[in-house]
Amino acid sequence: MAVSDDKKKTNQAPTTRVTRLVTDNRRAFHEYHILERYDAGLVLTGTEVKSLRMGKVNLTDAFARIENGEVWIYSMHVAPYSHGNIYNVDPMRRRKALLKKMEIARLYGKTKEKGLTLIPLKLYFDGDWAKIEIGLAKGKNLHDKRETLSKKEAARDVQRELKERSKF
Repeated sequence: MAVSDDKKKTNQAPTTRVTRLVTDNRRAFHEYHILERYDAGLVLTGTEVKSLRMGKVNLTDAFARIENGEVWIYSMHVAPYSHGNIYNVDPMRRRKALLKKMEIARLYGKTKEKGLTLIPLKLYFDGDWAKIEIGLAKGKNLHDKRETLSKKEAARDVQRELKERSKF
């Protein structure tokens, strides 16, 4: 006797996706004002994914460009996988970021404005998929950097004082 799909009962809990941060680009927050953020997938080889899972990646000097309707990540260093032998690829090769066509068109228009660029902010795993967060950024001037540092220092001083007062 066949049971219809709507009458089948399952005791499975809904699956939740676990996100795990691999690395972030702290320098980007010091050098740029981040205006917008976009999450994108990455096209990687198998050995690159294994190297990412080990945390062997550097986003410090990385940047993104839009070429022929596609987003490419440049200068992202993914160290060769130790057991990858012939399957390892160039650590500094450009890698394709996967975004929706409308997002790419919007970013293309924005990056044509003066002083706006695309910067990778963080790299993480969403479940089994490697994702990258790309920020639309505008460069900071020297006085902006100093202002940001002084604000952070003032906030730290306030927190320190509050901690001291709460002890009594």
